[in-house]
Amino acid sequence: MKKEITERISALRKFMRENNISAYITYSTDPHSGEYVPSHWESRKWITGFTGSAGTAAITLDDGGLWTDSRYFLQAEEQLDGTGLRLFKERIPGTPSIAQWLGSILNKGEKVGFDGYTTSLQTVNELKDELSAFGIEASMVPDPYAETWEGRPELPDDKPFILEEKYSGRSTSQKQSSIREYLKDNVSDAILISSLDEIAWVLNMRGTDIECNPLFVSYMLISKDKTTLYINKEKLTHKVTEYLKSHNVDCKNYEDIENDLVSFSDKKISMSPSINFALYNAASEHNHVSIQPSPVSMYKAIKNETEIAGFHNAMLRDGVAMVRFLIWLQKNIGKSDLTELSIDRQLYKERSAMKHFKGISFETIAGYQEHGAIVHYEADEKSASELRAEGLLLIDSGAQYLDGTTDITRTIPLGPITEKQKRDYTLVLKGFIQLAIAEFPKGTCGTQLDILARLAMWKEGINYGHGTGHGVGHFLNVHEGPHQIRMNNVPAVLEPGMTVTNEPGIYRAGEYGIRTENTMLIVPSRKTDFGEFYKFEQLTLCPINTDAVLFDMLSSEETHWLNEYHENVYSKLSPLLSDEERQWLRNATQAH
Repeated sequence: MKKEITERISALRKFMRENNISAYITYSTDPHSGEYVPSHWESRKWITGFTGSAGTAAITLDDGGLWTDSRYFLQAEEQLDGTGLRLFKERIPGTPSIAQWLGSILNKGEKVGFDGYTTSLQTVNELKDELSAFGIEASMVPDPYAETWEGRPELPDDKPFILEEKYSGRSTSQKQSSIREYLKDNVSDAILISSLDEIAWVLNMRGTDIECNPLFVSYMLISKDKTTLYINKEKLTHKVTEYLKSHNVDCKNYEDIENDLVSFSDKKISMSPSINFALYNAASEHNHVSIQPSPVSMYKAIKNETEIAGFHNAMLRDGVAMVRFLIWLQKNIGKSDLTELSIDRQLYKERSAMKHFKGISFETIAGYQEHGAIVHYEADEKSASELRAEGLLLIDSGAQYLDGTTDITRTIPLGPITEKQKRDYTLVLKGFIQLAIAEFPKGTCGTQLDILARLAMWKEGINYGHGTGHGVGHFLNVHEGPHQIRMNNVPAVLEPGMTVTNEPGIYRAGEYGIRTENTMLIVPSRKTDFGEFYKFEQLTLCPINTDAVLFDMLSSEETHWLNEYHENVYSKLSPLLSDEERQWLRNATQAH
């Protein structure tokens, strides 16, 4: 594989010389700025061999590197070894940005290439600004992988389907009306929507074009009196075509979008900063393009009553699957040959037996002992560890159901563990509970709450490199914005109806990893003389292992919350379980 990577890089460098560019940057995204992309656009993975979901490659005529964040440091070091590409650790002091690195090795007047379709406008603007300080030009060039990637996967041709209103809660006509109100308020003629989860939400449709994400490749242009969906029309069944017509949605071919944007004249078109640079370039030739956050992002993030009810129902089924999996694991550990892969398969089996199951929401992370320290670890036949009746197993997993999306992490002691592991486990639990019990005023953003999950660790000189929480889509992407809970500033405020995860962790390289995660719903709390306050409601229903807890480290408030949470888990799940399963759950949720 390493030899193949070096051959691919050689082919890329040949393209660079032919196009008079001194460096080429390959981002991880597709034309829709997606986090998870169809295999057709997995160019960064193909050129580097690094399989993590986040990372950017910059390759010059004689050097190259990959930039990624702390979730992937260990994985990237292993996968880049022998490729000639070096690892640049993002957000670590001393690590140069891509532009700074290129500026230090390229000469003034040289060009850096990028693909305008797989690079967002925001990214291009930032790149141009940084490179200009060194007298270097950022230049849009044809996609090099169109000619260098032999056997490149075709664009997906799966057929999208309709999500019934009994799951979505609002019709696509109602959603289009809300968007047209936005156009009116912003004096815009049209809005181009390129984010696939936004298109799926507006149209109440879902697809299977992207693994784990129920999306379909398309663009959507909404004007004051017309909506056009740009999609491979061969993907549309007669039923879907008639459904779209009934909601006044026209269909054109996916590739027509750029020519249509060029043909417009003197229009004010609204676009998100995440729009790809090529389409922005086309639209801005003869029109005024207004760059501002998509209103759909916020509409989608605030769940309606039907969606919230769906989440509750999905969490019940997911909780039952998790309990049955945990019982199976307890019965078999130390008695059967279990690996990280076999437990992944068993968890899938339990979930797939649930009503409305439509697949997993992301690739399951099952990391035993030292593998748990790799934040986004994914086992394969070569790397999968055998499980022993000792140490810690971290399982981060989730499912897609017609009525909701789940995301849960539990760290499970498989037998005896050390006092150090117990102490770290309890520190994580303290942070998890402190965020779970938060009550906060209207207007608060996730960044203001992030410290609650970290404070107990900080007092011990411990931290983690990833965010504490992200939104979760309703039978959509497991990672959803615009809100987040993280250290770096994300100004989007937390509103009732939003879902958000709570997932602090501690990772000791080469030893073990610990993370506990629930999905939560933001709900009104109370009104006081000082304003309106919100709080979190726990959506996830699954016991948190207490064998690893040092209870003398928990405050009485934290212990009380844990006991109440466990009583709620038992009361909600026990009616859905067999007598044996119910007894196991009773033991797992005993008060302390």
